[in-house]
Amino acid sequence: MATLSTSSSPPLPSPNLDSNSIPSFHSAQSHTPNLDSFMLRQSTLHHSHNHSISHRDSNDASPDSPVNAMTTPPSLLQLSFNQDQACFAAATDNGFRVYDCDPFREHFRREFDGGGGTAGGIGHVAMLFRCNILALVGGGPRPQFPPNKLMIWDDSEGKCFGELTFRAPVRRVRLRRDRIFVVLEQKIFVYNFKNLQLLHQIETVANPKGLCEVSQSADSLVLACPALHKGQIRIEHFTRQTTKFISAHDSGIACFTLTLDGQLLATASTKGTLIRIFETDNGTLLQEVRRGANVAEIYSLAFSSTAEWLAVSSDKGTVHVFCLKVNSSGPDHDKSRIKSDSVAALRPSSSPLSFKYLKGVLPKYFNSERSFAQFHLQEGCRYIVVFGHQKNTVIIVGMDGSFYRCQFDPVRGGEMTQLECHNFLKPETASEMQASSQ
Repeated sequence: MATLSTSSSPPLPSPNLDSNSIPSFHSAQSHTPNLDSFMLRQSTLHHSHNHSISHRDSNDASPDSPVNAMTTPPSLLQLSFNQDQACFAAATDNGFRVYDCDPFREHFRREFDGGGGTAGGIGHVAMLFRCNILALVGGGPRPQFPPNKLMIWDDSEGKCFGELTFRAPVRRVRLRRDRIFVVLEQKIFVYNFKNLQLLHQIETVANPKGLCEVSQSADSLVLACPALHKGQIRIEHFTRQTTKFISAHDSGIACFTLTLDGQLLATASTKGTLIRIFETDNGTLLQEVRRGANVAEIYSLAFSSTAEWLAVSSDKGTVHVFCLKVNSSGPDHDKSRIKSDSVAALRPSSSPLSFKYLKGVLPKYFNSERSFAQFHLQEGCRYIVVFGHQKNTVIIVGMDGSFYRCQFDPVRGGEMTQLECHNFLKPETASEMQASSQ
């Protein structure tokens, strides 16, 4: 059970804005920025932890500024993208950093002094699109906050204005404009963002990775999480007040993801050979694709914005892009479906008719579809992948501090082209960044 600690002032106004109203980040300033829809007034801020903060904003950085000083890079503890994949956040053993993806640059960083000259580590940071509100959980050898506390952080003020305390460590946090999802090892708590009121508690099978995904459409609230049985996914349609259980795999669940509207679910098991795509409304299996024949640990799955493509990263060091034959709703729904079908038609192995006459003879390995495009990385390093805002591009970030932007040919597929590469933990001069982008 969680306990809530906030100021006794009026509750937060609802952060349920349309996408055009999402404010940009602001550096720490003496005045309160215009973020009334997301934050308490300055007089109601509650700060329960004493620490000193070093703020660095890359807007004011130069090659000789402190942000580019030759210092020992911190240790990465966690990486996560925001909801529209425009930014990613890095949790480190001395704070956190936020980076823009297009163009790539460090947006700002927060470095904590945990007292006595020790750094304050952040084990998990969750962004809310591009606004000043973030969710922080302490981590590392010297955590800034207790690992069983979720801190709601207002970066424009450099303060926490609320916290949620639990009996067990927080494994992951998911944010929407109207909800906060806090994942413990065997339970998920759902809170109203407006007043931090507890709305739901959901029990799960042992979930040390904190697996949990939520939709981001304003008119559709869908949660995907592990159920109470191995290989099963629980789908909560909060808007319709219905629950669906999907038996996705015989072995345990390693990774899964939702489309932004929550209509499609992609899952991978601990074997890591097959990825399955389901419809969340009725649990129908729509498509099955194959990453490879050997067992692998799947690190991330990502749908493109139109659900035309699916990207997969694993410990084998290869990022795969699959062509999907099912599409989520959206403005380009029909066009994407036509294009997806036409691309699949160019690849005989993509067609379910290819082996129809051999069904029951060939093993299942040959009936599942192979990846359309690939990009090879260092084997064993943990990478997460999303689709970039530029057409037919993917963004890859690694726990070794690497950032890649790659492009794939939507007709021919094959090996992707590397467009740029950076190490975001090691400062680069302007000339180095230009060279790595060529």
